Amino acid sequence: MNLIDIAGVVIISLGIFFLMIGSIGLLRLPDFYSRAHATGKSDTLGLMMVFSGLIIIEGFHMNSIKILLVMIFVGFTSPTATNAIMRAAYRFRLRPWFKNDQKDKDR
Repeated sequence: MNLIDIAGVVIISLGIFFLMIGSIGLLRLPDFYSRAHATGKSDTLGLMMVFSGLIIIEGFHMNSIKILLVMIFVGFTSPTATNAIMRAAYRFRLRPWFKNDQKDKDR
């Protein structure tokens, strides 16, 4: 294994770490808005890092160009989709979670 392969594996591992953090945020955060924010940001970063690591390992070939096109597509669509979903939830009046919410006091 040469230095380029090691750098690619390290970047892929960091990407997997961010994907895992996004998954934990999806499970642990209290409301829809914070869950969507956590997964939207960390999953985009995680995927970009995984794809970057794959490009580094692959070298400059046709496959790298295809992976770069997928990176560009994910970079545009993932934040846009997260924003659209959160805006739709806000328009349907989905209330965000507050620590001292009256609903929580009744329980």
